[in-house]
Order: sequence, then C-alpha cells, then structure tokens
Amino acid sequence: MPAPAAGTHERIHYLDNLRALAMFAGVLFHASLAYSPLMHPFWVTADRGQWVGVDIAVWFLHLFRMPLFFVIAGFFAAWQVARRGVGGLLRNRAARVLLPLIVFWPLVSVSIDWLTGQAALMVEQASPVLEFIRDNPLLTLPPSLAHLWFLYYLMWFYLLVWITTTAEWKVDAGRVLAWPVLGLVGVAPVLLVPALVSVSAPTPAPESFLPQLWALVYYGLFFAFGYGLHARPQWLTGIRPIAPGLLLASLAAYLAFLWILGNRSTDSLFHVGAAALQACVSVWMTLWCLQAGSTWLGARVGWLRYLSDASYWTYLVHLPVLFAIQYPLMDLELAWPIKWAISVGVTLVLCLGSYHVAVRTTLIGRLLNGRR
Repeated sequence: MPAPAAGTHERIHYLDNLRALAMFAGVLFHASLAYSPLMHPFWVTADRGQWVGVDIAVWFLHLFRMPLFFVIAGFFAAWQVARRGVGGLLRNRAARVLLPLIVFWPLVSVSIDWLTGQAALMVEQASPVLEFIRDNPLLTLPPSLAHLWFLYYLMWFYLLVWITTTAEWKVDAGRVLAWPVLGLVGVAPVLLVPALVSVSAPTPAPESFLPQLWALVYYGLFFAFGYGLHARPQWLTGIRPIAPGLLLASLAAYLAFLWILGNRSTDSLFHVGAAALQACVSVWMTLWCLQAGSTWLGARVGWLRYLSDASYWTYLVHLPVLFAIQYPLMDLELAWPIKWAISVGVTLVLCLGSYHVAVRTTLIGRLLNGRR
C-alpha cells in the first residue's frame, strides 16, 4: 500500500517496520564484521575465523541499509512539518534525536573505550587493532561518533530544512518525482557518483565530528528524496512493475562491484566504476525495499509494532553490548558461525530484555518513541 497523502495523521506502518528491520540489521552487520576478511586489519573485534562469504553478504546490505534510513527519515521530517510546522519538527527532533545523541554518545564512547582497553590487556588471540593498541598504550585516538553518526547527520539535515523554510526558498523536494519513474531510476545514481568517488569503497562510516562533505551530499540526496516522497507518495506505485528488475539489476551491479573490489586496481577508471556501481545498488535496492515494504509490511502487526518501538533502543546500545560479548569469544576454540550466532543472539536478547524491563514503560521509552 502506498503511504498516506501529505497532511494525514495516520501511522505509516510499512515505513515504521522497514526502519525497525534496518536497525536490527545493524546488529547483524556489526557482528559480522568480526569475521570479515576485508575488515580484519581494521575492526577491533576481528576474529581468527573468517570467510569471504561474510564480505559478500554484509557489504551488499551496507550499500542500501543506511540510504534507506535517510529516505525514511526525510519522509517523516516532511510528515512532521505538514502536521506541526518546521518549529514542531525541530522541537520533536531535538527531543527524539539530539537529546539521545547527547546522552548516549558519552555512555557508548566510554563503554567501548573501557571494553577495548580491557580486551587489549586480556585477550590472547588479539585482533590487529588490539595488538596495535597493546603496543602503543600512550596513543590517544580522536573522539568518534561510532555508530551514532546517523543521528548527527540527521540533525544537520533538519537544520537545512529549517534554513530553507525560514529563508522562504522555493524548494519543492517533490518536484523531481514528477519525472518518469524510469528516468529518475536511471539518473539518480549518476548524482551520487561524485560523492562516492571521493571516498574509499565500500563507503566508510563518517564517524568524525567534522561533517564530511561527501556524506552530506550522498545521504542528503536520499533524505531529500524521502522528504519529497511525502508530497507524492503515489510515485512508489510506479516502482511496482519494475521491482523485480531493480532487484536483478542490483545483484548484477553488486557482482560487478565485487569483481572490481577483488581486483584492487589503483586505476582511476576502476575507482569511478566502483563508485557508479555502489550508487546503482544503493538507489535501486532502496527503491526495491520501499516497494517491498509497502506491499508486505503495510498492516499493523503487534509483534512488528513492538520491535519497531524496541529498535531505537537497540540501535543506541547494541555496539558496546556486542563488543562485550565478542571480546571473550575471540579466545574460544569455536567455529566462527557459532561465535557469530552467539554474539547476535545474546546481543538481541540483552537489548530487547533491557528495553522491556527498564525502558518501554519509563521516561526513556517515551523520550525515544513518544507516547505509546
């Protein structure tokens, strides 16, 4: 089912459910990086057990999971403006996005730093990053947003919404959706290539407190698309006939991207090609997910509603919880799939359990999810 028209006040269940599934997919993504050959030199919980299939799966997910987040965030930003005006949007997002960022960032940062420091002292089968920390105990790394960079960039985009509205700029984000569907599907990836060419492949997380221009452009275009989609929700119905083709084209583009990534060529044409293929996958799979969600996740389902409410808390706290589980696992003589299953399962149990017991009916739950 398509989203309600602009100005309606109904909940849009398929977007809530898509957002929740994408947030829980973040747990799978971060847990999998410990067993990724590509990330082994860089990921702090990198395990001895590795498999190239992990890279094939997680980087495909990576290319559209965050773009999908920003499309949904843009849609709900426009939804808030239609209901409460730009002032209402800023008040709501200050409480629901900025305040959690301010509160949880130091807690997450201190927890990860402490856990990593302890692991550097105690883990015998240390990852290359832990070995480096162990060999350079006086080295102080600059502060990082970690996985909370998503909230940080959302605040920049909400600020841009306020600026364009206050300045009375004649910006109609939905106007581009007047284009034919196939035209936009073909042109949109081209707009993303300049941003992706400026960074390594696969796209890195912009964790620095200094805003990265490429991330503002790349994710900002997805946010703007979502913002415009609110004015023209019927546009998604045009995706339905080509949805299977988008999925197949995305898989083909991703296979070509993997070939370039495996080639590891320094040729600039290869780098541009990798950027173009990433852009295609990110656009086409994001559109496919929106269409699939509107088709299969549009109904209000109790357990999905519960997971949707719990997903924000899970997103905020899952990384230190995951690290606390994966560090001890590094020394155990277990196959990596077993370690992966333990780390994912226990992380989800702890996050969902703590949400149910200590968050759902408390002030924290109301802060994160609004009134139930």
